[in-house]
Amino acid sequence: MKRHAFRRVADDAGRADVLDRNCRPAYFDHHATTPVDPRVRVAMHPYLDELFGNAGSAEHRYGWQAQAAVEGARRQVAQLVGVHPQEVIFTSGATEANNLALLGAETGPRRHIITTSIEHASVLACAAEHVRRGGSVTYLPVECDGRVDPRKCADAIRADTGLISLALANHEIGSIQPVEDIGLLAKRHDILLHVDAAQAAGRMPVSQAALRADFISLSAHKIYGPQGIGALIVARKAREQIRPILFGGGQERGLRPGTLPVPLIVGFGAAAELATDALAEEPPRVAALRDLLLDGLRAIPGIRVHGGLRHRLAGNLNVGWPGLLPRDLIYLLRDDVAMSSGSACGSGILHPSPVLRAIGLSEEQALQALRIGLGRFNTQEEVSAAARAIVRAAEILREGEA
Repeated sequence: MKRHAFRRVADDAGRADVLDRNCRPAYFDHHATTPVDPRVRVAMHPYLDELFGNAGSAEHRYGWQAQAAVEGARRQVAQLVGVHPQEVIFTSGATEANNLALLGAETGPRRHIITTSIEHASVLACAAEHVRRGGSVTYLPVECDGRVDPRKCADAIRADTGLISLALANHEIGSIQPVEDIGLLAKRHDILLHVDAAQAAGRMPVSQAALRADFISLSAHKIYGPQGIGALIVARKAREQIRPILFGGGQERGLRPGTLPVPLIVGFGAAAELATDALAEEPPRVAALRDLLLDGLRAIPGIRVHGGLRHRLAGNLNVGWPGLLPRDLIYLLRDDVAMSSGSACGSGILHPSPVLRAIGLSEEQALQALRIGLGRFNTQEEVSAAARAIVRAAEILREGEA
């Protein structure tokens, strides 16, 4: 797309006063990552400077201060999902947490796993590895809104089912699964339940007790914390049913060896506390922005929303329309709006999203998908301006095809 075409979009959208933040595009890709909240940076700073100790150094003040900071952050993360601090095991992120839950679960001879066809790539990769090691997996289908029917989960349970793994909220279409109902099923059959809450925590209430989850995966960089840190919640009743998948030290109750990254953990804790405090007001505000954006985009002929709107993360919007080539539109708007054509893990690979195919879209429709993720720092003004810019870009791309 030539530069003069881009200028037409920018000028027509009136972006100069709204979308131009020191020449940086408005950020609408919060499912890939979130910006670090300034308050989180403030909390982390001392542990990048004078409080640089190793939390495993138990013989001097530097180590004591680091260990105290880690345990304080552990309490903050525990509060986010309503668990005891000792149930929080820090990892490098949700991907490692998912690996630890799926490949570390001790289920004895019960080697059958139930999951869905729309899970994060790390869960699907672990499921494939589980099969390679001699286990078996059932992939539940989802309805057109992206949700699992709990009755189909019940039908999939076998005598050798040892683990059910589900994402509470999907990373592409934001569908929220009926995990509480499935948690009841799991407990009734004495099956371990793993919940990937990386996209859900901080964006909706998440309660370990309500979910009846044995394991919960979390990620700091989805809740305005730093990248490179996450956690696996291991319920006390399930502690004896998980083993480490990494070896070399006794950190994190023997489940995750390695020197603890104190600054990242402190940032995770601060982000978790901020998210907990904002749960009452932030999701409704972000949902209103999402609805405002969708109202503006309805000017595009043939626009469709992928997935249902009722059981959906507040800031998620996944849309498409006939003839859309998402990468052309994203490139056209690259200086104005940062968006995605799919999950970050799949960027750079031109194939239809398995998530969109699973909800019934054709291959062509699945390739016409634009994922938009709104968050804490988006404003009504930039959402309105972005809607105008996207509509105008869609018009330019159609004109170019004519």
